[in-house]
Amino acid sequence: MGAGIVEVFARNGIDVVAVEVADAALERGRTTLVGSTDRAVAKGKLEPADRDALLSRVRFAVGLGALRDVDLVIEAVPEHLDLKQRIFAELDRVCKPTAILATNTSSLSVTEISVATHRPNQVVGIHFFNPAPIMKLVEVVRTVVTAPEVVADVEALCERLGKVDVTINDRAGFIANALLFGYLNHAVTMYEARYASREDIDAAMKLGCGLPMGPLALMDLIGLDTAYEILDTMYRRGGRDRRHAPAPLIKQMVTAGLLGRKSGRGFYTYEKPGSPVLVPDKQTPTATASATADGARGIAKVGVVGSGTMATGIIEVFARAGYEVVSVTRGAEKSARVCEAVKRSLDKGVVRAKLTEAERDAALGRVNWSATLEHLADVDLVVEAVVEELSVKQALFASLDEICKPGVVLATTTSSLPVIQCAMATQRPADVVGLHFFNPAPVMSLVEVVHTIRTSPEALATARAVVAALGKTAVVCADRAGFVVNALLFPYLNDAVRMLEASYSTADDIDHAMKLGCGYPMGPFELLDVVGLDVALAIQRELYLELREPGFAPSPLLEHLVTAGYLGRKAGRGFRDHTSP
Repeated sequence: MGAGIVEVFARNGIDVVAVEVADAALERGRTTLVGSTDRAVAKGKLEPADRDALLSRVRFAVGLGALRDVDLVIEAVPEHLDLKQRIFAELDRVCKPTAILATNTSSLSVTEISVATHRPNQVVGIHFFNPAPIMKLVEVVRTVVTAPEVVADVEALCERLGKVDVTINDRAGFIANALLFGYLNHAVTMYEARYASREDIDAAMKLGCGLPMGPLALMDLIGLDTAYEILDTMYRRGGRDRRHAPAPLIKQMVTAGLLGRKSGRGFYTYEKPGSPVLVPDKQTPTATASATADGARGIAKVGVVGSGTMATGIIEVFARAGYEVVSVTRGAEKSARVCEAVKRSLDKGVVRAKLTEAERDAALGRVNWSATLEHLADVDLVVEAVVEELSVKQALFASLDEICKPGVVLATTTSSLPVIQCAMATQRPADVVGLHFFNPAPVMSLVEVVHTIRTSPEALATARAVVAALGKTAVVCADRAGFVVNALLFPYLNDAVRMLEASYSTADDIDHAMKLGCGYPMGPFELLDVVGLDVALAIQRELYLELREPGFAPSPLLEHLVTAGYLGRKAGRGFRDHTSP
């Protein structure tokens, strides 16, 4: 991080004094800086002459005494409060009276660091994100005594560096880490409980949410020791929220020296310490363990019940994959609408060269349109995609139990309701699974395959084989509220609403922080408006009712917005106004 910050300043024409505690550490930092700039040259992102000019702006020195004449100091040492306080006390003695003293801490109290000096009004947090030369976000953290002109100077400096700054008060985790690490810790807890495999947890969040990395791979990148320190600090400083209490597994792994990439082993195993290259280990799924056909029943004909967007997408997915499909809706009019929607989507695929006209026509030819459940009597698999109301789904499953032949797998696409309650509405709970497709189904490659305590191995194997035949990725998990994706995603969204509710930051700055600081495709408030605040509230309520975790209780602000009819884009207004052109 220190070398990255040096590069950021030197790239932008600012002279830098790079200081370390000893010659060996200084040489490591110099090597890191030179390696980074050489890679930029090799990739054509930096001219050799510009690299040489950049390096010429950096003076390397051992000891804080070299900082006597600088205008700004940024500290980027390990996350230990006592160490930072000692350094700031020495900087206060060494640096000129007008110098601004900044900490790059990601979780410690800037206020507690500042009081180690006689100039707390000139101490500020400047939190860069790793890798600093690439990541656009900088969190500017002011304490209750930081001078306004200091904050203004730092904000102007961020602009000069080409960074996007968000200015916030001194609170545990600031914006990004306060939202990120609760999610990461929850993912570790999920893995620790053997709810899902490490590969499935990471695949679920990458494919289901478009995140650049899965949570466990990200923990390995950050370093489990660093993650433990951040979580422990947030727990102690942030009101002792249990969700920030480090999962016991993290402490065990740190004690065992399994720190992630930097040690060569963490949740995954790497080629060598510091390498990003994964190598197989005992937990890596083998070809035999990954086989989905063992015990699977043959599926040729599929029934899809429902007339909404999700049902329409699922019909298209199965038809394009070569399955014969029976679409069942409530009435001929709804069937006509679904048929037209499927045709439009397939036509778009032709226009975009995703499929040929012949493939489009063949897919449409495989679909039979119906308004009666009795036409499902000879299908091999039924996928239900009706409204998210348990009573409606239970009544449907009871009917399917009477109509469908023995051995048919009955699947629900619910994203939040208990699959077991649908299963127990039938006399064949062993044949019931969850197949949670993501919207839009033809585009999203993830399917959560959910098994209950009554699901048979054959039904599960069948579901996995079908997902593989569709060309999608199956993530297998047990029947628990939210499954993998929603159980990890929606508490994070709820925390963002709580942060806004507490007036800690604005919706725009929180969205900027998560997009620019964590690489998320959408900020939490953008995503909530797309998903629908009513949908988010319903899922959050289900999570809270099942897990009874106080931190999962829906934010009052979210409840108030839903009550007021501000449901997001579909209503024209949510956290933002969507009515203007």
